[in-house]
This record gives sequence, C-alpha cells and structure tokens, in this order.
Amino acid sequence: MSKPLSPDDPTVAAVERAMVGVRRSQTRRALWPPMLRAVEERLGIELDSGAAAVVDAVEEPTSDGADVTVGLVAERLGLDASRASRLVASAVATGLVRREASQEDGRRIHLTLTELGQRVFEVEQDVRRAHMAEGMEGWSADERRTFAELFTRFVEKR
Repeated sequence: MSKPLSPDDPTVAAVERAMVGVRRSQTRRALWPPMLRAVEERLGIELDSGAAAVVDAVEEPTSDGADVTVGLVAERLGLDASRASRLVASAVATGLVRREASQEDGRRIHLTLTELGQRVFEVEQDVRRAHMAEGMEGWSADERRTFAELFTRFVEKR
C-alpha cells in the first residue's frame, strides 16, 4: 500500500494547474460555440445552448439503468430544479427531448431524446471528439491510452 500523497507533491501541483486551465477553458466556452455552430450547420437548425446541454444530460446513461428525469438533468448540469425544468421545457419545445411516462411508475416522467435530439447529440459528440483528437495530436497510442485511463479514473473519483 502506498503512503498518502502530500498536497505539496509537484505532481499534485501540476495536475491542479492543468485542471485550472481546463476550468478556464470551459468557463470561456472555448469548445461550446464552435460545437453549436457545427451542429447548426450540419443539421440546418438553430440550437439554443441550454437545450444542447439538456441533450447531453439526457443521453448520458445512468449507472443503474434508471430513468432520466428533470431532477437528474439538474444534478448533471449543476443547476437548481427550476432552471433545469425551464431548460428541459425548451428542449421539448424545440423537438430535441420527449417526456414519457415511466413504465415502472406512471406518475413519474422520464426524458428521452427524439430522433432530432439523437442526431444533435451525435454531431456534438463528433465535434468534441475531433477537438480531443486535435489536442492529442502527435501522442503515441500508448500515451493516449494511458491518459484516457488515468484521466477517467481521476474524474470518476471526484
């Protein structure tokens, strides 16, 4: 068993600085506007950023196979239930998401993507993956695999 890692360890500091960079990049929405433009161009639609975020939240599978609800969308997007409800309503109104009665409990409503919502998700995913591939340009297959494994492990622990 390894000894506890000190916050003063230089590797911890390097990861902390890298995560600050990721956060700043996300805050500036460096990826978001180009992704929205790509979706709009490829599908010939106007896409609201909130509705696009809902598409991602609805598409993400649950670990236990449970229904995706407005409450889960709120949790995934880090929003209060009221704001998430308005974003979901927008996504429903634009034809990206559908509300359906739960098969387990008819009083509950779960969310699914419509055919258009699924196409939006696929284009979003293509654009994000192209962005990731560009960031790893020149890395060996082993470096990419190691990064993916370690980064996934780090994120899952948070």
